[in-house]
Amino acid sequence: MIGMGALFHSTADVLVYEVGPRDGLQNESVFIKTEDKCELVETLSASGLSKVEVTSFVNPRWIPALADASRLLEMLQRQPGTRYGALVPNMKGMERALEFRPDEVAIFMSASETHNKKNINKSHEETFQAFEKVVAKAREEELPVRAYLSTVWGCPYEGDVSLAKTLSLIDKLNQLGCYEISLGDTIGVGDPAHTRRIISEVKAVNGLSNIAMHMHDTRGTALANCLVGLELGVATFDSSIGGLGGCPYAPGASGNLATEDLVYMLERMGVKTGIDLKALVRAGLLAQRLLNRKLPGRALAALAHTYGLVEE
Repeated sequence: MIGMGALFHSTADVLVYEVGPRDGLQNESVFIKTEDKCELVETLSASGLSKVEVTSFVNPRWIPALADASRLLEMLQRQPGTRYGALVPNMKGMERALEFRPDEVAIFMSASETHNKKNINKSHEETFQAFEKVVAKAREEELPVRAYLSTVWGCPYEGDVSLAKTLSLIDKLNQLGCYEISLGDTIGVGDPAHTRRIISEVKAVNGLSNIAMHMHDTRGTALANCLVGLELGVATFDSSIGGLGGCPYAPGASGNLATEDLVYMLERMGVKTGIDLKALVRAGLLAQRLLNRKLPGRALAALAHTYGLVEE
């Protein structure tokens, strides 16, 4: 194991990729007004986050909470220094996204064939057939494409997922031209030893320069898993303000790793994120007010007291 001094020295910069406005709000049963979503995204941007995924151009019948994707991008006051992304499931979604020009787009699939069919109603082969057109169009329009590969640590239907399958899918996503691949622990079953095996093998076969980690905190191990990834050389971590999120096709999968928890840990360790933690807490408190409930992130309440933001 690398010593802690080596860990700090080898990770001068870490990119925190905020997915709450999309991955978090898509699971909400209550529709958040577009104006309020804009305020949340703009507050997140003001904290220094360099990448925020703001919405998804899916059929509104499937995800009513994000039915205002076009209007949101049209209304959003984009801040210099922040790139705004959107998820696109197919060519129809891509065509809608192109009208309002996010800074990048994302595609998504599962390492587990069963979860992939449950989630997007396609086999792996059918998924890549659809991706070819979507990614080709994005590259034609000079839009970077990010890929999400979920259920890498485990599937609610299949259990353990073959690492060989994951590596094969990473290779295919690379061949398509995706600039980054975010590996997801969709049901939050990962532990540090398991994470070390996965990320070490990915590093050996693919390298880690284009790999991100997207960890769910269902069993309280997300930060520990991120620490292992950081030690091995992963430099991009997805997180969600307040710990918003989950997966409708992964029973029992609670929210993503909370952005405040991740940034607090990294900054305390001396790993620079470029994020103003106090401003980030303001965004978390705003998200709580908009949703009218306490969010699951652990650091939010404590930091709000520390910064005297409770009454704001």
